[in-house]
Order: sequence, then structure tokens, then C-alpha cells
Amino acid sequence: MRTVRFRAAGAERVGTWTDAGIEWGGSTFDPEAVTILPPTEPTKIVAIGLNYADHAAERDSEIPDRPLLFLKPPNTVAGHRDTIRLPAGKERVDYEAEFGVVIGEQARNVTADEAWDVVAGFTAVNDVSNRDDQDREQNWVRGKAFDGAAPMGPVVADPEDVPADASIELRVNGDLRQSSARSEFIFSVPELIAEITTYMTLEPGDVISTGTPAGVGPLSDGDTVEVEIEGVGTLKHHVSGPS
Repeated sequence: MRTVRFRAAGAERVGTWTDAGIEWGGSTFDPEAVTILPPTEPTKIVAIGLNYADHAAERDSEIPDRPLLFLKPPNTVAGHRDTIRLPAGKERVDYEAEFGVVIGEQARNVTADEAWDVVAGFTAVNDVSNRDDQDREQNWVRGKAFDGAAPMGPVVADPEDVPADASIELRVNGDLRQSSARSEFIFSVPELIAEITTYMTLEPGDVISTGTPAGVGPLSDGDTVEVEIEGVGTLKHHVSGPS
């Protein structure tokens, strides 16, 4: 099952996205005729750096011996078909396709063996990254936490409906730029949950963005980005230049 938050006739609803459309309350809605909202309202996004060996190589970085963690706050969240605005005065702002894990219940000190008990489902994320500032600072606030820097969606897919080796692809204006699979993670979802909850409490709706594969590249004014994850679907968003 794929759960979707949407707005129709001025009301916010939670339905099921099926081949026939979005089903809610005995009615079926055309996904193109409603506003698709971000699939969750997280208190935080815990993002993972260098969780694919090929991306570590393209960033000329060593493979980490433990997960590299950073935070993206709620202001970064954008939804399916939204337009994100690039920060002003930057030479390079990159796309990063990522597999998102949505937390279903409050979680603290969760072991890897218990991790799946706290997972509500999976979604697609684009960890939009301002490289100009990321490469100059240690905490990555300017590089990763600007408004709209985490488009996600369009749904939360049940874990059993997403293959263990689910493909992850990103296209810009229809051109394939990234192609990998969930099976290529350095640190698995249970390992990530165990590590994160050792240090902080995850709340229902929080998202773990599990890292990006090789192939990252710059975004430009007018681009259309699609992040497709097998079993989840396709997150699509647009890009505009600074105001």
C-alpha cells in the first residue's frame, strides 16, 4: 500500500495511491487534479553522508567507519510537483537522489534487531546540496538546511511492498543521471536506526535520508527533477533560480 497526503476541495486528506488513482472516502481522485502534500511532517530529517562507496569515491572521500549524520530541519521539506528555489550567489547546487525511511513511532535506543518495528514505510528524497558552502563549513547548515532543500514524496510505501534491492534513479529533464539500488548501502537501515537512536529520539513522521549514489551534479533554473524508487514511485519537482 502507498499512503499519500493530498489537498482537494480545500481539505487535507490521507488516501491510498492505486493504479486507478487516489482512493479516499469511497471516491477516486485524479492525482493530477489535486495538490500532493509532502508525505509526512517531520520534526527533523536525519541525513546520512557517504553511504555508497561510489559516491565516496566521486567526492574523493574515505569510506566512513560509522554512519556520518547531519540534520535537515522542517523548513527544508518540499513536496511532489513543488518548485524549489536555488539559493542566491552560488556556483553549484547539486541533486542527490536518496531512499527515505519514515519513522512510525517514537524511538530511542533501538537495536538493529528491533529497528523494523519503528519503520512506517519508505519515500523518495532529493537531498539538494549547496556545495559552495558545504565545502567550507563543518556543520553544513548553509550547505544542506536552506529552504526547500529536501523535496520528498510522493507517498509512504509499506516496507513489504519495496524490494530489498529496490532500484533508485534520478533524472534531470528526462536524462538519467543516477542509477543504483538500496542493496548498495554501506550501512543498512537497521544499522542506521540503531546508531541514530543511540544519540537522539526519533519522532513519528521523522525521516532518515539514507545517502546518495554516484552521479551527483548541478541543478539549474528551469530544471525538472524526478527521483524514482522501485515500489515507491516517482517524486517530481521543479527548480527555479533565486528571486
